[in-house]
Amino acid sequence: MSVVEQRDAPTSTAERAPRGRRSRSLLGWAIVVALVLGGVFVAIQVGVRMPDQRGSLDPESVGDSGAMAIARILEDNGVEVSVFRSRNEARAALDDDATLVMANPYTLSDDGISELIEPAQRVVFLSSSTHLLTLLRIGENATPDSTPVPADCGAPEFADVGTIRPDRLFTPADGVEGCFGAGDAAAVLIDETDGKTHAVVEGARLFSNAYLAEDGNAALGLALLGQTDRVVWYVPSFDDTDIEGGTDDTLGSLTPGWVTPSILLLMIAGVAAALWRGQRFGPLVAETLPVTVRASETMHGRARLTAKAGDAAHAAEAIRDGSRRRLARRLGLAVTAGAEEVADAAADRLRIPRGSLHDLLGGATPADDPSLIDLARRLQELESAVDASSFTERRSE
Repeated sequence: MSVVEQRDAPTSTAERAPRGRRSRSLLGWAIVVALVLGGVFVAIQVGVRMPDQRGSLDPESVGDSGAMAIARILEDNGVEVSVFRSRNEARAALDDDATLVMANPYTLSDDGISELIEPAQRVVFLSSSTHLLTLLRIGENATPDSTPVPADCGAPEFADVGTIRPDRLFTPADGVEGCFGAGDAAAVLIDETDGKTHAVVEGARLFSNAYLAEDGNAALGLALLGQTDRVVWYVPSFDDTDIEGGTDDTLGSLTPGWVTPSILLLMIAGVAAALWRGQRFGPLVAETLPVTVRASETMHGRARLTAKAGDAAHAAEAIRDGSRRRLARRLGLAVTAGAEEVADAAADRLRIPRGSLHDLLGGATPADDPSLIDLARRLQELESAVDASSFTERRSE
């Protein structure tokens, strides 16, 4: 009896190791070091980079939702674009020749928004919320409609824009001009009061890098933002919020910033170590075991399992199979002979009806222990009778 086991490959000193094995070892260590360094780089990037620094309509973002393309178009047309992420710096940079541009300033309070836009002569909101519409008293939401629409208003800067496909419409308030719409709804709202201009448009799709080249989106952006020599572009973020409010401490807020990169580094190091130490030590070797298991022990073990499970049918089949094999040898048949062949040969030898032997060797299996015992007894009697008939035939010869 043999079994397959792992045996350590023969080892030798470093001086006598083949050059090819040294090269493979150095290559393996180089891969491990590269994985660790790559994990450190990724961990640092994840830990340092803030998710809100390159959001939607960010003029410094090259992503599909960013707005770098429209910012470059403005600069190509002689408009100076200055990006600020601090409301105080943006407010300080405003003058009469500057347009204040921003997405919905959801991180600022009502007082913070009013303070920011107060010195600006022209303000363009590239996106808005219902609360911002109410604060500016410029209009309210209307039923959306994405069909192409022309300017259809008196604003001269939109005369050459063409048509756009807005994904959000507004209902202008009294005294507010609406452009690019149908009926009472419009995509662009312009409020000119006390010498100041406030414009609102939903530009998340119109002015993003992915859709700027469609329809008249680029022309609309240039018309809205290019009316002055300078654009002060404020990017709202939670780092520049003036909203005061406390939240319950969480595990993430109480954990130092270096914990996440450290966990990532440990995970990558663990994977690298598993790949390094998980290789086989040597080839598989077949080895003969010194222990010999007797067939009787296997038989008794299987018998105990069958008795414990109470499986009379399985036990009966095993007894029948053994009897058929022994009878086949005694009757000069093949060991693989079926029950019918054995029954016919035994009936000829014993000169008894075949039907009874067919039922005994291949009939229905017993369902309980008494029937199993009776079957075993009858099979034993059949084998004894065949043995006796064989002995009689040999004596008569």
